[in-house]
Amino acid sequence: MDRRQRKTRAAIFNAFKSLLNRKSYYKITVQEIIDAADVGRSTFYDHFETKDALIESLCRELFEHIAQSLLDRSHSHCKFTSEGDDRSAFCHILYHLQEDERYILRLIARERNENFLRYFQQNMNELLRDEKFFNPKWRSLGVPEDFLIDHISSSFVNMIQWWVRNKMQPEPPTMDAYFRSMMSAVI
Repeated sequence: MDRRQRKTRAAIFNAFKSLLNRKSYYKITVQEIIDAADVGRSTFYDHFETKDALIESLCRELFEHIAQSLLDRSHSHCKFTSEGDDRSAFCHILYHLQEDERYILRLIARERNENFLRYFQQNMNELLRDEKFFNPKWRSLGVPEDFLIDHISSSFVNMIQWWVRNKMQPEPPTMDAYFRSMMSAVI
């Protein structure tokens, strides 16, 4: 993607995020996104087939950023260990949701956007499936990896919904500890 395309894509993302801060996802039209981004209709559709494709892309980019920053340790949200354990990924995601991604919180909790929740969970599954984040101890449990990964990611999404309903309290490290406790009890 060239610089002009990245700039256009960023303008569309920013317009969409800005609209989400003021309106329900379901009430936002593609025309409003186009107008706010100051791009043409064909330009929007060159980048995204639908409004749902836009939220899918936002979700994918969030997880790509999270995966990259966990690999290069560029964020210090949560304590990283030399083993690179999975709790850093969970805590890191919680911090991103708390600090930077309020529009995602709206999509997760307030609107019950099933498409977004599905994209979020799919991206979470991909992150957990990646060999850099997959916990080798999980293989010894005797259950199919896909089943376990789906269970962990769906539990994480449900935890986030609970957390948002509780005004993002307690703080991410505590939520991370709660989640790991629950997962260790289940696993």
